[in-house]
Order: sequence, then C-alpha cells, then structure tokens
Amino acid sequence: MAAGAQVRGWSGPSRRRVPRFQVQAPLDVTVLRSGIPDTVPGRSVNVCERGIAAMLAGELVLGEAVGIEVQLPLVEDPLRTRAMVRYQDKLRCGLEFVGLSAEQRAAIRDWAIEAKAEIEISASPTPAMAKKDADADGGSEQTGSGAPRKKKKKRRGVGWAIFLVFAAIAVAMFWWRWNRGWDELESGLKNPEMASAEKPQVQVPAEVMEKLLVHRVEPTYPAEARKANLQGIIALDIVVGRDGSVVSMHALNGPDILAQAAMDALRWWKFEPYRVNGEPAVVETTVAVEFKR
Repeated sequence: MAAGAQVRGWSGPSRRRVPRFQVQAPLDVTVLRSGIPDTVPGRSVNVCERGIAAMLAGELVLGEAVGIEVQLPLVEDPLRTRAMVRYQDKLRCGLEFVGLSAEQRAAIRDWAIEAKAEIEISASPTPAMAKKDADADGGSEQTGSGAPRKKKKKRRGVGWAIFLVFAAIAVAMFWWRWNRGWDELESGLKNPEMASAEKPQVQVPAEVMEKLLVHRVEPTYPAEARKANLQGIIALDIVVGRDGSVVSMHALNGPDILAQAAMDALRWWKFEPYRVNGEPAVVETTVAVEFKR
C-alpha cells in the first residue's frame, strides 16, 4: 500500500462478532451507477456470516450498496446477496452482507466445516479486550504501600512488553498475508489443480466472445514504447474460465514490451460465461489490443 494512505475501518455492528475464514475465491461485485449496472471482478480475502473482504479490479465508494456473487470452493451454487461497502482502501474493500438468509448463513458455516477453512486472526485487540486486561491488572495489585505499587508497575511493564511482542508478530503475519494475496491477485496465478482443470473445451470466434465482454480494462501505453515510437496491434490467444475470467494468455505477435502491457490489462477482463449445452464452459479465443500514439 502507498505510504500515507488513509484506511477507514468497519463502522457496522458485525466487526469480530463471528469468526472470519480465509478464502480466495472469484467474485463479482455489481454496482448501479447513473442507472447502469457495472460489474467489478475480484477475489475474496476472507468471509464470514456477516460479510466479506475482497480485492477488486476497481474502487467502490464507502456506504455504497452493491450486489455480490461469490463462488466458494466445494460449493455447487454461488452465494448471491446484497451488501454495503463498509471499508475501502485502494483495491481492497470490506462488504457487510444485507438481508442474508438463515439458509445462506448455514451454507457458509457448512462450507467452513467441510473445507476446514482457516480462521483469520485479528492483528490487534479490541478496545474492550484492552480495558478488560487493564482492569484485571489493577484489581490484582494492592496500592496501599510503595512496594506493591512498584510490583504493580513492574508487572505492567512486563505485560506491555509481552503484548508488544505478540502485536509485532501479528502485524508481521498480517502484512505477509496481505502481500501474498495482493501478488496472487495481480499476477492472476492459479494453483496447479485449478490450472489443470481449466482446459479449453471449444474454440470460440473473437467476434462471438466480444459480445460477451462485460468488463474491459484499457492497457497502459509504456513510456519506453512511446519514446521508441512502438505501436501496432497485439494479438493474444486467451483461455476464459467457466466464471468468465481470463485464466491464461500468450501474445502471438509484437514487441515484448507492448505484449506485456496488453497482458497486464487482459488479466482484469471479464466475460459472461460461454455456454455449451446450457452449461458454462472453458473456452479459447483470440483478442486484439491496439497501441497507437
């Protein structure tokens, strides 16, 4: 994250009331702007019965109402619900579920048990926990003489030292997990099991897939390419998964610097699933990205 970024925390009643489970799953967030629905793709970071944290390909607005569709691992049907944006910092956001049914809450609990999902540990204690610890320290010491006071101060000093050590460890773990999730999201990496499962079932013409494109990110023209007056059309062969996300790609022509810029943009493209016999299918197609001065 950039230095000096202002991070706004959760303001809803759901914070830390239920355990949050770590999960990286594809999701779509749909927001209505100027009367037009805009779908922003991304990946979840954690989920619980109250809400979900995610890394998205676009920014949302704090307090904005959105629709969510997330495909949890080992679950046949995606979770669809409404949510409110409670946290927003760059591409990371926190969404609080609105109107989640009892069946959907039970489905999240059942998924967590079946998938043996790891519980995410908060990096810092709540104010109530800190006050409780302070009260416990104060009630266990006498203050009637100088010796008990010194003993109380010494114990408090040791307690604070232990707390700071554990807090530093927790913050370090949180930072490592954040960077790992960010790198995986930006690079569009998938684990070997997912990669092997995403084999193209059919070759689809470019003009057909173009009609299914719902989210497009324009490439950034590299400064080095501008200076060298490099321009032209980069053709790429891509594989689109069952959820409409770009699973893999490779450039068919052009300078490496332009090909890489095109692939960096294509990672964020999103299509409506192409269906074979009514079922979403993994498909292969060709797209073209133009660079011109």
